[in-house]
Amino acid sequence: MYELTIKGHFDAAHTLHGYPGECCNLHGHTWDVETSVRGTELDEVGIVYDFKRLKDDLAAVLEHYDHANLNDVPPFDAINPTAENLARVIFEALAARVGSEVEVVEVAVWESPIAKIAYRP
Repeated sequence: MYELTIKGHFDAAHTLHGYPGECCNLHGHTWDVETSVRGTELDEVGIVYDFKRLKDDLAAVLEHYDHANLNDVPPFDAINPTAENLARVIFEALAARVGSEVEVVEVAVWESPIAKIAYRP
């Protein structure tokens, strides 16, 4: 089994509805996103899934959120844009994008250099 991990990032604002603290106000983060995929089959070059391709896949998912108010971007116009929900939504979008070539294992979202949430199904 091979496991490949890459990072991406985007800048976005959000408001956490119902949160009993300052995060109920509009605020922003530079969100760092790590994702890991795994597979067993290597291609003819000896690669499980090209790093560049995975970076492009993740960038395509994240571009919807970059420099946006997450509360205005589906599905966060209907669900609270918590880091937990963001990790799951990114995971699902990335899994749909990479298909069956590799399995998405995890998406971790860092909302600051010291605060991370990871989603694994």
